[in-house]
Amino acid sequence: MPSSFNMDNLPFSLLTKKEQALLRQNLDIGYFQKGEVIMESGSVPEGVHVVLKGKVSESETRDNKGGHEHVFVQYENEDYFGAWSAIKGKAIHNFIAEEETICHIIPIKTVLELVSGNSLFADYFQQNLTAKTEIAEQYGASQDMAEFMLARVSEGVMRDPIIVSEPTSIKDATALMREKKVDCVLVKKGSRYGMVTGTDILNAVVINELPISTCVATIATYRLISVHPDDYLFNALIIMTQQQIERVVVMDNDELVGIVDLTDVLSFFSSHSHVIGLRIERARTLDDLHMAAQGLNDLIKSLVSQGVKARFAMDLLAAMNSRVMAKLFDLIVPADMQPHVCLIVMGSEGRGEQIMKTDQDNAIIYRDGLVWDEMQEVMNRFSEHLMEFGYPRCPGNIMVSNPEWVNSLGDWTQKMSDWSVSWTEADQMNLAIAVDAKPVAGNPALFKASRNWFFKYLKNNDAFFSNFAKVALEFNTPLTFFGNLKERGQLDVKKGGIFPIVHGVRTLALENRILATNTFKRLEALVEMGKMQEKHARDLSEALGLFIQLRLRQQIKRAEEQEAGVDLTPNTLDLQSMNKMDRDLLRDAFHIVKGFKKHLELHYHLGSR
Repeated sequence: MPSSFNMDNLPFSLLTKKEQALLRQNLDIGYFQKGEVIMESGSVPEGVHVVLKGKVSESETRDNKGGHEHVFVQYENEDYFGAWSAIKGKAIHNFIAEEETICHIIPIKTVLELVSGNSLFADYFQQNLTAKTEIAEQYGASQDMAEFMLARVSEGVMRDPIIVSEPTSIKDATALMREKKVDCVLVKKGSRYGMVTGTDILNAVVINELPISTCVATIATYRLISVHPDDYLFNALIIMTQQQIERVVVMDNDELVGIVDLTDVLSFFSSHSHVIGLRIERARTLDDLHMAAQGLNDLIKSLVSQGVKARFAMDLLAAMNSRVMAKLFDLIVPADMQPHVCLIVMGSEGRGEQIMKTDQDNAIIYRDGLVWDEMQEVMNRFSEHLMEFGYPRCPGNIMVSNPEWVNSLGDWTQKMSDWSVSWTEADQMNLAIAVDAKPVAGNPALFKASRNWFFKYLKNNDAFFSNFAKVALEFNTPLTFFGNLKERGQLDVKKGGIFPIVHGVRTLALENRILATNTFKRLEALVEMGKMQEKHARDLSEALGLFIQLRLRQQIKRAEEQEAGVDLTPNTLDLQSMNKMDRDLLRDAFHIVKGFKKHLELHYHLGSR
């Protein structure tokens, strides 16, 4: 029977071959009848139990007469229980067979020997989603995660900066660049640094006809984008994509320590993300842009197949999607109209949390009094082109092709005011989508004016926040009374997990006037402001990241299987196709959601639901 023990599941897959052999040699088997107490609270346990067949409940006795059990969780096929009890030497709860049960038993002596010799095995016993997720990502089924995801800026691609003084001439700077075989130098002017590239020199001499004796400091760019040596290299790539630049400087506090060039980053990464970005930027026609946008789905699949965490992928894809929309805006909106209108994206796109293209959520805010007769016609073309590029039509018609979402600044603020005092489901959803907006093209001042007005409008409006927060509690958390996953087949992870976290954090962010729209960044801001404990925010981030990662994995699988290449059920998880480790992590994440809902109830005085 011990040979049937499954070593492929965590935490046992963390053991070495020698440790696994030790475990097998010492395995025992226990047979228990329905209702039999396997381990009694306060007793000395035999060891860790792994269910081979049957069902076991973990409970706490509520009174001195031994009755009124409060059941925490139930364990079934290949679940383990009693780890903490074994390590502590005393059972912390009661474990009772709910039906005829067979368990593998790992004796306490063997457990302690394995724990003392293998720190990862010991750590996994923590009932902590963050610790389990980190271990699972590095040593579970996705242990082939590309090493580049963990690379830091300082590891291998950071070049020493070539620095010249302020009086250096264009001629001498060019000679130095040729000698050092670089295409840029940094100029120190007082306490500031500026950058001069080969293109800057070419433009200065050929286009502007400056003499080569001109001080190079006069043509330098002093608005430099910087990263820290300990930042992830992948983040540097995201910044270069967002800012449309090819270099960042590396600053350690106020000290310039290096420079990172795009070409070096591209040689380090195996994805072609910036190649797609360059195609988007260089598009001169709608056909060019269409071809560039088609590469985004392949990029997503490439990132996921390499084990890239969903949050990193989201940041990069959000930057890419914004550039596609901004370029399309530039191509079809007349240049003389662009300063008077602002294109905003909302919902998951506004939060930067949409990876697979599920729908469009966009709107236009334009200057009060603007006269542009062709505006709606142009907006209709904008939506049509996005659909051709692979961005599906929004089921709720929240797109600029719908005149309801093309508003003057005054009309837009009035709509937000009306939604905030209406408690119909449609108005609440519209408001939730709108407050996650970010500008992507046109004049961002129009958006900022509306956002600042709304923040002032909501100040000290406790009734609004209480009602707004209620929406996060609308959907049930898919856990049974015993703490297990409620569904066995299909599970809507958006309703059960993603939405409660996103909307609850959205409400807290609005209350505290936080400008960030991304849920992860909102959580970080709440911690910085002292409005949320760091552990609480970390748990919510890990839970949300897990939900998104599991959803993305199944979205890609379904999109590949369907003829249209589009996932028709983007928020559904098929639990039967998930391995036990993912189901365990999912269960832990839903417990975090359940706790967060309680926090919202208390904070906003919502009462029990």
